[in-house]
Parts: sequence; structure tokens; C-alpha cells
Amino acid sequence: MQAILALVRAELKLHFSNRRALLMSIVAPILIAAFFGSLFGSSSKMAGIAVGVVDLDRSPLSQRVVAALQAESALKTTVTDEADVVAQVRAGKLRAAAILPQGLGQQAAGAMFGTSPKPVIVLHYDPSQASALAVVRGLLAQTLMQEVSRSTFSAGSPVLADMKQQVETSQGLDTERRAELVRMFDSIGAVQKREAAQPPGGASAAAAGGLSMPYTTREVEALQSGTNAAPVAYNSYAHSFAGMGVQFILMSGVEMGMGLLLMRRLGLWKRLRAAPLSRAQLLGSRIAASALISLIVFTIIYVVAIAAFGVRVLGSPAGFALVLACFALLTASFGLLIAALGRTPEATRGLAILATLLMVMLGGAWVPAFIFPEWLQTVSLAVPTRWAVDALDAMTWRGQPFAAALLPSAVMLGFSAAFGLLAIWRFRWEE
Repeated sequence: MQAILALVRAELKLHFSNRRALLMSIVAPILIAAFFGSLFGSSSKMAGIAVGVVDLDRSPLSQRVVAALQAESALKTTVTDEADVVAQVRAGKLRAAAILPQGLGQQAAGAMFGTSPKPVIVLHYDPSQASALAVVRGLLAQTLMQEVSRSTFSAGSPVLADMKQQVETSQGLDTERRAELVRMFDSIGAVQKREAAQPPGGASAAAAGGLSMPYTTREVEALQSGTNAAPVAYNSYAHSFAGMGVQFILMSGVEMGMGLLLMRRLGLWKRLRAAPLSRAQLLGSRIAASALISLIVFTIIYVVAIAAFGVRVLGSPAGFALVLACFALLTASFGLLIAALGRTPEATRGLAILATLLMVMLGGAWVPAFIFPEWLQTVSLAVPTRWAVDALDAMTWRGQPFAAALLPSAVMLGFSAAFGLLAIWRFRWEE
């Protein structure tokens, strides 16, 4: 044990003596995490979706639709001609564009009751921004339904008069049913005349506003677990610091693995093997030193996140410490595996960086895992970094209890054991 402690102490002194490298290993994840945290933060105001509208109809209905789309806060609407709007969509300046056809004002009301053909609104969209198409389609449907119903049931609308005439001349209706439908249209006409006679802004103004959404919503935030339940507020900095910390700590493990390969190239490994040290002491001290360095650096990163970016450990502090310790051990075993599989530093570095980036991407370190497709969310559970990021989220902004840290910690310890055993099996002791 004294030999292992001496080797760990020497490794720590060597690592922390390089102040510039140490500073970069701390500053880099903090800066990138701050960028991603501000980018995905709930307090940052999202820009409106840039869309274009072409009004080929120029009717009162189409003009009201264009005005309503321009007033919509979720959109940034540009009104232009058809050739220009298509060119802007192709150039990526607009995410989508709607072309309101000629005859929209005449056909829309009848189409709503099935008495005339439906006008075709052409939607152009940027293939790289296909998600914006659903938003534009929904807002366009809402606006058209409200404006068409308003014009249909307003006084002097020819749509209901035409429908009444069709009922009166229809040969397929019996006399009693025809009379009931005619009385219905007469009642609607009487209401329209009474509304038209009232001054603007009267009590019937709301009734003449057209159809609107038949419900309203009330958003309720999820509550933290525990006795002191409080609303859970998503902290984008908590997730970004977890993700970037996992990425750079894992990269530091790769660098420590590269260090073993360089020791072998420079002949330092022969000197260590010449000392009265067993294989377990040599590799055990390396894993312990690497895990301790990773834990210290990760702790410093979170201290800065707590002090400067408002990150809070709302869950179990013991669970948070357990997750950090398990991931530090995972990093150390991963670095040893890199050293065991690599023959030369040059050949191993590219493969190690590729493996690290894949683990980071699948782990949800760059973007939250819930954005992934469903199949990818399932596949990513086979990656230890996914468990690390989810556990850090659970212990920080989600406010989960200590029990939520047990399964991710057990998974990371299992991966650490597998990496360590594979590294010992594949490690080349001879030069």
C-alpha cells in the first residue's frame, strides 16, 4: 500500500505541476458549458420562425389572414411575391412559405360546409427546417378557421343565402325537413341583422369574432420529490455542465492512457518494472491516480457552476458525490483500456477520440437525450455516459433522492469493472 500511495502521490504532483494544461482542462468545459447553457436556457427568448406569405387572392378574407399571421408572435412573417418567396426558401432565409391562391375568399366558406371545392394553399418549406412546417400549418389552420367562420356568419354573407337557396330547390328533401332547414337559415339571418344594427364594440362583438379554440390551458410545473416539494425549474446550465464535464473528463482519461503509451516508448515503463513492484501495484496506482485527478477536476468544474451559473444540487448531496466518484473510476478504467489496446500513441489517439465522441453524443452530453429518436434513446442506454448525464441531472435540477443515484452508479461501476478486466487481460507487459 505504501508503494501504491507513493506512485499516486508522484502522479498527482506531475499532473498538477503543469498549470497551463490543468487550467485548460478546467476552463474549456466551463466555457463550452456556459455557451450551451445560455443557448438552451428557458430565459433566452427564441426568435420567431421566419416564414413568407404570398396573397394571390387580395380578398378581404385573405388580407385578414395575412394580418393575423403578421401579428402572431411565434412567426416572423414576410409578405412578398411568389418568385421571391420561393427563392428565399431555397436559400434558407425563410423556413416556410404559404401561397394563398386566387378564389380563396369565395371558396373557403363554401368548402367549410362541403358545398364548393377546397382551395389549395401551397406550402414551400426548407428541408433542413421541416419541424417548422408543422407549426406553420397549425397556425395557418387556426387563423383560417377563425377568419372564414367570421366572414361566413357575418351579416350579408352570401354563403348562407346560397345554402338556403339550395335547400329550397332541393328535390331530395321531404317537406317537413325542408321547412325546418329554411326556418334555421331565417333565424341565422335575423341574428345577423340584429348584430349588424348594433354599434361597433357592443356585446355581440365577441360572437362575431369567428370560431376560436374551445379550450384554454394552465401549465403546472412538476414538483421535486421529498417533503419540501417545490416546482422543478429546468436549469440548462446544470445539464450543460454535466454534459461538458463528462466529455472533458472522459477525454482526460484518454490522455492518461496516452501517457502510459508514451512511458513505454520513452523507456520509463522498463524502469518501473525493474522496481520491486507487482503488476497490480503498477496498474492499481495508475487507476487510483487517474480517478482521483478526474474527481478533483470535476469537483472544481461544479464549484464554478454553482458559484457563477446558479447550478444547485437540489437532490441528494450524497448521491451527487457517489455519481461523481463512480464516473471518475469509469474514466480511469477507460483510460487504462485505451492504453492496453493501443500499440502506439499516434494510432490510438484517433480511435480513442472517435470512441469518446460517440460515447458523449449518445450519452446526451451535447443535447438532451429526449431529443433523440425513440430507437436511439433505447440504444443509448448501452453507453455509460448516458447513465452519468442522467444521474447528474437527477441530482441537480431534478431534485431526485439518493435512490435515483444507485442504479446509474451501479451501471458505471459495472462498466468500470469490465473495462478494467479487459485492460488487464490485453495489457502488454513485455516491450
